[in-house]
Amino acid sequence: MEKTLEITLVKSLIAALPNQKKTAKALGLSKLNKTVEKADTATIRGMINVIAHLVTVVEK
Repeated sequence: MEKTLEITLVKSLIAALPNQKKTAKALGLSKLNKTVEKADTATIRGMINVIAHLVTVVEK
Protein backbone atom coordinates (compact mmCIF):
# COMPACT_ATOMS: atom_id res chain seq x y z
CA MET A 1 0.00 0.00 0.00
CA GLU A 2 1.28 3.43 -0.95
CA LYS A 3 1.78 6.09 1.72
CA THR A 4 -0.30 9.24 1.38
CA LEU A 5 -0.11 12.74 2.80
CA GLU A 6 -3.02 14.90 3.94
CA ILE A 7 -2.10 18.51 3.19
CA THR A 8 -4.22 21.32 4.67
CA LEU A 9 -3.87 25.03 3.88
CA VAL A 10 -3.93 26.82 7.24
CA LYS A 11 -2.62 30.30 6.35
CA SER A 12 -3.77 32.73 3.69
CA LEU A 13 -2.04 33.07 0.33
CA ILE A 14 -2.69 36.84 0.16
CA ALA A 15 0.84 37.91 1.13
CA ALA A 16 2.57 34.85 -0.32
CA LEU A 17 5.14 35.09 -3.08
CA PRO A 18 4.00 34.28 -6.62
CA ASN A 19 5.83 30.93 -6.71
CA GLN A 20 4.20 29.95 -3.41
CA LYS A 21 0.75 30.77 -4.79
CA LYS A 22 1.42 28.69 -7.89
CA THR A 23 2.67 25.78 -5.79
CA ALA A 24 -0.45 25.83 -3.62
CA LYS A 25 -2.65 25.92 -6.72
CA ALA A 26 -0.72 22.99 -8.24
CA LEU A 27 -1.36 20.98 -5.08
CA GLY A 28 -5.08 21.80 -5.33
CA LEU A 29 -5.17 24.16 -2.35
CA SER A 30 -7.34 27.17 -3.15
CA LYS A 31 -9.14 28.08 0.08
CA LEU A 32 -8.28 28.09 3.77
CA ASN A 33 -8.74 24.78 5.57
CA LYS A 34 -9.01 22.88 2.30
CA THR A 35 -7.45 19.43 2.57
CA VAL A 36 -6.08 17.33 -0.26
CA GLU A 37 -4.64 13.84 -0.20
CA LYS A 38 -1.53 13.21 -2.29
CA ALA A 39 0.88 10.31 -2.74
CA ASP A 40 4.08 10.56 -0.70
CA THR A 41 6.62 11.22 -3.47
CA ALA A 42 9.77 13.33 -3.69
CA THR A 43 8.00 15.78 -6.01
CA ILE A 44 5.15 16.39 -3.58
CA ARG A 45 7.61 16.68 -0.65
CA GLY A 46 9.51 19.36 -2.58
CA MET A 47 6.30 21.28 -3.21
CA ILE A 48 5.43 21.05 0.48
CA ASN A 49 8.85 22.46 1.40
CA VAL A 50 8.12 25.57 -0.69
CA ILE A 51 4.93 26.33 1.28
CA ALA A 52 5.73 24.59 4.57
CA HIS A 53 4.87 27.72 6.59
CA LEU A 54 1.36 27.82 5.07
CA VAL A 55 0.29 24.17 5.42
CA THR A 56 0.05 21.31 7.86
CA VAL A 57 0.89 17.78 6.74
CA VAL A 58 -0.35 14.50 8.19
CA GLU A 59 1.18 11.21 7.05
CA LYS A 60 -1.21 8.31 6.54
